[in-house]
Amino acid sequence: MSTWPTLPRDAALHGPAGEFVQRTAPHTEADPMALLTQFLIAFGVAAGRNVHYAVEATRHHLNEFVILVGPSGKGRKGSSWDHVDALIADVDCDFTEQCISSGLSSGEGLIWEVRDDQNTDSPDKRRLVLESEFAQVLKVLAREGNTLSPVVRNAWDGKTLQTINKNSPVRARDAHIGIVGHITKDELLRFVTATELANGFFNRFLVIAVQRSKELPFGGRLAGEDLARTRQATRTALQFAATERLLVFDPEARERWIEVYGPLSRGEAGLLGAATRRAEAHVIRLAALYATLDCAEQITLPHLEAALAVWRYSADSARWIFGDSLGDPTADEIWTLAKDRQAGVTRTDVRDLFSRNKKAREIDRALTVLEEAGRLQRTSSSDGRGRPAEKWLPTAKQSAA
Repeated sequence: MSTWPTLPRDAALHGPAGEFVQRTAPHTEADPMALLTQFLIAFGVAAGRNVHYAVEATRHHLNEFVILVGPSGKGRKGSSWDHVDALIADVDCDFTEQCISSGLSSGEGLIWEVRDDQNTDSPDKRRLVLESEFAQVLKVLAREGNTLSPVVRNAWDGKTLQTINKNSPVRARDAHIGIVGHITKDELLRFVTATELANGFFNRFLVIAVQRSKELPFGGRLAGEDLARTRQATRTALQFAATERLLVFDPEARERWIEVYGPLSRGEAGLLGAATRRAEAHVIRLAALYATLDCAEQITLPHLEAALAVWRYSADSARWIFGDSLGDPTADEIWTLAKDRQAGVTRTDVRDLFSRNKKAREIDRALTVLEEAGRLQRTSSSDGRGRPAEKWLPTAKQSAA
């Protein structure tokens, strides 16, 4: 059973985002990571598309997606958003009044929200989509012919959004979209499909495990003046972001990025790997958010370390949700049997596991899946009667884990 992720300490609580969490957290039952990540996403959407980081021909803007995963009612997901919403409203009330939506039900609907308007010279293309019942979004994705998944993926990528419909074609160029979703772990496991894990929909979201941080029977006592400095810093950062800027790493951060890039891009096997496959891109965007909040012309080492701390928590949250499942029921059952058997398992052991009701070709296929995932390795030896005896052993990497 995967354990609850460990809260990151000082590194993640950097700059105005960190100050917002530190000043707000004592006065709310909300999870600090819910406060932090939603603040970052809301700021990134409010900041618009001017600030970006380039990877070859790809621009990474400040828009991000996050899913908060926690108990229904007891995770305090809604109250965490209320604190973020209140601060952003004080800083940019036009944004909170006009650019926050909910009700993702189709790709066409999302495009319509940020469509090109020929009657307006500069329509506001910022949109923060808040989905307090993200399970409904996952259900929509399963409907045949629904266009939401590819449109959401293109929105994260910052591409032009459009539908090919001869009767009512709609297009949105330069849209700047962020998504905040709330869901329980049971709902997520029930409704997320292998398709959405494989096609890149889900791994465009940071996954953040949240729970009630404390009990406050009479609520908190957060006063308006407690966040005065945070509001001013956020307002200044939004003004800074109004100018076109290309961010780059400073020399110290560049060396650190070279060091962590390999492990980040290596990935994991199974459902966990599918859910965390965009690690490098998420870290880049988070680092750019922290840098912009500091009104910095470059991404410095503290910005990168803050981003890495948030990413580690997100990756650990995904591990808590998906564990070591490969998403293959037969392979997962064999792995459950074999992972703690250092002496390995035989085909007889595997056949007995399924009460000899599983076909040999299905067992062969599942064993191959485990071998290709680096979970098991095949060995052969004589059984003493001149016949080869096959065993499947946990790999050295899995044994160490």
